[in-house]
Amino acid sequence: MTTIDSYIQTLKVEVAKQDPVILGIAIAVLVVLVTIVLFKLITRGRNTKQAILLVGLCDSGKTLLFSRLVHGKYVSSYTSIKENSGIYDVIGSRNKIAEVVDIPGNDRQRAQFWERYKSQARGVIFIIDSTTFQKEIKEVAEYLYTLLSDKTVNTQFLIACNKQDVTMAKSSKVIHQQLEKEMNTLRVTRAAALSSTDGSSSGVFLGKRNKDFEFAHLGKLKVDFADCSAKGSGGEGDPELNMVEEWIGALV
Repeated sequence: MTTIDSYIQTLKVEVAKQDPVILGIAIAVLVVLVTIVLFKLITRGRNTKQAILLVGLCDSGKTLLFSRLVHGKYVSSYTSIKENSGIYDVIGSRNKIAEVVDIPGNDRQRAQFWERYKSQARGVIFIIDSTTFQKEIKEVAEYLYTLLSDKTVNTQFLIACNKQDVTMAKSSKVIHQQLEKEMNTLRVTRAAALSSTDGSSSGVFLGKRNKDFEFAHLGKLKVDFADCSAKGSGGEGDPELNMVEEWIGALV
Protein backbone atom coordinates (compact mmCIF):
# COMPACT_ATOMS: atom_id res chain seq x y z
CA MET A 1 0.00 0.00 0.00
CA THR A 2 1.39 3.40 -0.97
CA THR A 3 1.98 6.26 1.43
CA ILE A 4 -0.97 8.19 0.00
CA ASP A 5 -3.26 5.15 0.37
CA SER A 6 -2.19 4.80 4.00
CA TYR A 7 -2.79 8.46 4.57
CA ILE A 8 -6.31 8.22 3.10
CA GLN A 9 -7.13 5.32 5.40
CA THR A 10 -5.89 7.34 8.39
CA LEU A 11 -7.95 10.30 7.22
CA LYS A 12 -11.08 8.14 7.08
CA VAL A 13 -10.51 7.02 10.68
CA GLU A 14 -10.05 10.61 11.88
CA VAL A 15 -13.14 11.76 9.97
CA ALA A 16 -15.10 9.01 11.67
CA LYS A 17 -13.96 10.41 15.04
CA GLN A 18 -15.18 13.85 13.90
CA ASP A 19 -12.32 15.63 15.66
CA PRO A 20 -12.34 19.11 13.97
CA VAL A 21 -8.68 19.90 14.80
CA ILE A 22 -7.33 16.62 13.47
CA LEU A 23 -9.65 16.84 10.45
CA GLY A 24 -8.44 20.35 9.60
CA ILE A 25 -4.78 19.33 9.78
CA ALA A 26 -5.42 16.22 7.72
CA ILE A 27 -7.17 18.15 4.95
CA ALA A 28 -4.37 20.75 4.84
CA VAL A 29 -1.69 18.10 4.52
CA LEU A 30 -3.70 16.28 1.85
CA VAL A 31 -4.02 19.49 -0.18
CA VAL A 32 -0.25 19.99 -0.05
CA LEU A 33 0.41 16.40 -1.17
CA VAL A 34 -2.03 16.65 -4.06
CA THR A 35 -0.49 19.98 -5.13
CA ILE A 36 3.01 18.49 -5.17
CA VAL A 37 1.87 15.48 -7.20
CA LEU A 38 0.05 17.66 -9.73
CA PHE A 39 3.04 19.98 -10.07
CA LYS A 40 5.37 17.05 -10.80
CA LEU A 41 2.96 15.65 -13.38
CA ILE A 42 2.60 19.01 -15.14
CA THR A 43 6.32 19.81 -15.21
CA ARG A 44 7.54 16.28 -16.01
CA GLY A 45 9.43 16.31 -19.28
CA ARG A 46 8.97 20.03 -19.76
CA ASN A 47 11.84 21.69 -21.62
CA THR A 48 13.39 24.33 -19.38
CA LYS A 49 14.88 26.04 -22.41
CA GLN A 50 12.04 28.29 -23.46
CA ALA A 51 13.68 31.42 -24.91
CA ILE A 52 14.17 32.40 -28.54
CA LEU A 53 17.32 34.54 -28.70
CA LEU A 54 17.62 37.27 -31.33
CA VAL A 55 21.27 37.94 -32.12
CA GLY A 56 23.22 39.72 -34.85
CA LEU A 57 25.31 42.79 -35.62
CA CYS A 58 24.16 46.32 -34.83
CA ASP A 59 21.58 47.75 -37.26
CA SER A 60 20.62 44.32 -38.57
CA GLY A 61 17.02 44.89 -37.45
CA LYS A 62 16.89 42.78 -34.29
CA THR A 63 14.92 45.25 -32.19
CA LEU A 64 12.38 45.90 -34.94
CA LEU A 65 11.94 42.15 -35.41
CA PHE A 66 11.47 41.81 -31.65
CA SER A 67 8.82 44.55 -31.65
CA ARG A 68 7.01 42.97 -34.60
CA LEU A 69 6.92 39.54 -32.94
CA VAL A 70 6.12 40.59 -29.37
CA HIS A 71 4.12 43.81 -29.78
CA GLY A 72 2.95 43.50 -33.37
CA LYS A 73 4.00 47.03 -34.24
CA TYR A 74 6.67 49.10 -35.97
CA VAL A 75 9.30 51.00 -33.97
CA SER A 76 11.99 53.34 -35.23
CA SER A 77 15.43 51.75 -35.42
CA TYR A 78 17.79 52.38 -32.52
CA THR A 79 20.86 50.74 -31.03
CA SER A 80 20.01 48.66 -27.97
CA ILE A 81 22.29 48.89 -24.95
CA LYS A 82 20.41 46.27 -22.96
CA GLU A 83 18.34 43.22 -23.71
CA ASN A 84 14.62 43.34 -24.50
CA SER A 85 12.39 40.43 -23.55
CA GLY A 86 8.74 39.64 -24.07
CA ILE A 87 6.22 36.93 -24.88
CA TYR A 88 5.37 35.91 -28.43
CA ASP A 89 2.05 34.21 -29.14
CA VAL A 90 2.71 31.57 -31.77
CA ILE A 91 0.66 32.14 -34.91
CA GLY A 92 -2.08 29.55 -35.47
CA SER A 93 -2.00 28.22 -31.91
CA ARG A 94 -4.02 29.26 -28.88
CA ASN A 95 -1.73 27.81 -26.25
CA LYS A 96 1.79 28.06 -27.70
CA ILE A 97 3.95 30.91 -26.48
CA ALA A 98 7.66 31.65 -26.48
CA GLU A 99 9.82 34.13 -24.64
CA VAL A 100 11.79 36.25 -27.10
CA VAL A 101 15.01 37.95 -25.99
CA ASP A 102 16.66 40.64 -28.11
CA ILE A 103 20.40 40.68 -27.35
CA PRO A 104 22.40 43.88 -28.05
CA GLY A 105 24.56 43.66 -31.16
CA ASN A 106 27.55 45.81 -30.25
CA ASP A 107 30.72 43.78 -29.80
CA ARG A 108 31.35 45.01 -26.26
CA GLN A 109 28.06 43.72 -24.88
CA ARG A 110 26.87 40.84 -27.02
CA ALA A 111 29.25 38.30 -25.49
CA GLN A 112 28.14 39.28 -21.98
CA PHE A 113 24.44 38.87 -22.76
CA TRP A 114 25.03 35.66 -24.71
CA GLU A 115 26.64 34.10 -21.66
CA ARG A 116 23.70 35.21 -19.55
CA TYR A 117 20.95 33.80 -21.78
CA LYS A 118 22.43 30.93 -23.78
CA SER A 119 21.41 28.29 -21.22
CA GLN A 120 17.77 29.32 -21.76
CA ALA A 121 17.91 29.11 -25.56
CA ARG A 122 15.26 26.94 -27.18
CA GLY A 123 16.38 28.41 -30.49
CA VAL A 124 18.57 31.19 -31.87
CA ILE A 125 17.62 33.60 -34.66
CA PHE A 126 20.72 35.21 -36.16
CA ILE A 127 19.59 38.34 -38.03
CA ILE A 128 21.61 39.57 -41.01
CA ASP A 129 21.25 42.90 -42.81
CA SER A 130 20.96 41.62 -46.38
CA THR A 131 21.77 45.05 -47.80
CA THR A 132 25.17 45.39 -46.10
CA PHE A 133 26.07 41.69 -45.90
CA GLN A 134 28.80 41.90 -48.54
CA LYS A 135 30.87 44.42 -46.59
CA GLU A 136 30.11 42.88 -43.20
CA ILE A 137 30.58 39.25 -44.18
CA LYS A 138 33.79 38.76 -42.16
CA GLU A 139 32.30 40.14 -38.95
CA VAL A 140 29.06 38.22 -39.50
CA ALA A 141 30.98 34.96 -40.05
CA GLU A 142 33.19 35.49 -36.99
CA TYR A 143 30.20 36.18 -34.73
CA LEU A 144 28.22 33.23 -36.09
CA TYR A 145 31.25 30.92 -35.87
CA THR A 146 31.70 31.87 -32.20
CA LEU A 147 28.09 31.01 -31.38
CA LEU A 148 28.04 27.75 -33.31
CA SER A 149 31.30 26.57 -31.73
CA ASP A 150 30.06 27.19 -28.18
CA LYS A 151 30.33 23.74 -26.56
CA THR A 152 27.52 24.46 -24.10
CA VAL A 153 24.93 25.21 -26.80
CA ASN A 154 23.04 22.49 -28.65
CA THR A 155 20.01 24.10 -30.26
CA GLN A 156 18.56 25.13 -33.61
CA PHE A 157 19.60 28.26 -35.48
CA LEU A 158 17.72 30.32 -38.03
CA ILE A 159 19.70 32.73 -40.20
CA ALA A 160 17.11 35.44 -40.88
CA CYS A 161 18.17 37.44 -43.94
CA ASN A 162 16.43 40.71 -43.13
CA LYS A 163 15.58 43.83 -45.18
CA GLN A 164 14.47 41.90 -48.25
CA ASP A 165 12.19 44.87 -49.04
CA VAL A 166 15.27 46.71 -50.34
CA THR A 167 15.99 46.14 -54.05
CA MET A 168 19.73 45.48 -53.66
CA ALA A 169 19.36 43.03 -50.77
CA LYS A 170 21.12 39.67 -51.10
CA SER A 171 18.77 36.69 -51.05
CA SER A 172 19.05 33.98 -48.39
CA LYS A 173 20.32 31.56 -51.06
CA VAL A 174 23.22 33.87 -51.99
CA ILE A 175 23.98 34.64 -48.34
CA HIS A 176 23.95 30.91 -47.55
CA GLN A 177 26.53 30.18 -50.26
CA GLN A 178 28.83 33.11 -49.51
CA LEU A 179 28.65 32.56 -45.76
CA GLU A 180 29.70 28.93 -46.14
CA LYS A 181 32.77 30.01 -48.13
CA GLU A 182 33.69 32.61 -45.51
CA MET A 183 33.12 30.14 -42.66
CA ASN A 184 35.37 27.65 -44.44
CA THR A 185 38.20 30.20 -44.59
CA LEU A 186 37.59 31.20 -40.98
CA ARG A 187 37.65 27.58 -39.86
CA VAL A 188 41.16 27.16 -41.31
CA THR A 189 42.31 30.32 -39.51
CA ARG A 190 40.77 29.27 -36.19
CA ALA A 191 42.24 25.76 -36.40
CA ALA A 192 45.71 27.18 -37.12
CA ALA A 193 45.42 29.58 -34.19
CA LEU A 194 44.47 26.76 -31.81
CA SER A 195 47.38 24.61 -32.97
CA SER A 196 49.91 27.40 -32.55
CA THR A 197 48.57 28.29 -29.10
CA ASP A 198 48.57 24.94 -27.31
CA GLY A 199 50.31 22.58 -29.76
CA SER A 200 47.11 20.72 -30.52
CA SER A 201 43.88 21.11 -32.40
CA SER A 202 41.55 20.08 -29.60
CA GLY A 203 39.19 23.04 -30.05
CA VAL A 204 35.71 22.81 -31.58
CA PHE A 205 35.88 21.93 -35.26
CA LEU A 206 32.74 22.89 -37.19
CA GLY A 207 31.68 20.62 -40.02
CA LYS A 208 33.50 17.61 -41.45
CA ARG A 209 37.27 17.30 -41.66
CA ASN A 210 38.83 17.22 -45.13
CA LYS A 211 35.67 18.72 -46.60
CA ASP A 212 34.68 22.30 -47.30
CA PHE A 213 32.43 23.78 -44.64
CA GLU A 214 28.70 23.29 -45.07
CA PHE A 215 25.96 24.11 -42.58
CA ALA A 216 24.43 20.72 -43.40
CA HIS A 217 27.51 19.08 -41.83
CA LEU A 218 26.81 20.43 -38.34
CA GLY A 219 24.76 17.40 -37.30
CA LYS A 220 22.34 18.07 -34.44
CA LEU A 221 23.20 21.76 -34.58
CA LYS A 222 20.63 22.42 -37.31
CA VAL A 223 20.87 25.72 -39.20
CA ASP A 224 18.05 27.01 -41.44
CA PHE A 225 17.86 30.12 -43.63
CA ALA A 226 14.94 32.45 -44.26
CA ASP A 227 14.20 35.61 -46.23
CA CYS A 228 12.35 38.25 -44.23
CA SER A 229 11.61 41.92 -43.83
CA ALA A 230 10.79 43.26 -40.38
CA LYS A 231 10.09 46.67 -41.88
CA GLY A 232 7.98 45.53 -44.81
CA SER A 233 7.84 46.74 -48.38
CA GLY A 234 5.41 49.47 -47.37
CA GLY A 235 7.89 51.18 -45.03
CA GLU A 236 5.90 50.95 -41.81
CA GLY A 237 3.39 48.57 -43.36
CA ASP A 238 2.99 44.83 -43.02
CA PRO A 239 6.23 42.93 -42.33
CA GLU A 240 7.22 39.83 -44.25
CA LEU A 241 7.92 37.36 -41.45
CA ASN A 242 6.06 34.22 -42.51
CA MET A 243 9.19 32.04 -42.67
CA VAL A 244 10.40 33.29 -39.29
CA GLU A 245 7.03 32.72 -37.63
CA GLU A 246 6.70 29.24 -39.16
CA TRP A 247 10.17 28.34 -37.85
CA ILE A 248 9.29 29.47 -34.32
CA GLY A 249 5.96 27.65 -34.47
CA ALA A 250 7.65 24.39 -35.47
CA LEU A 251 10.28 24.83 -32.76
CA VAL A 252 7.99 25.40 -29.79
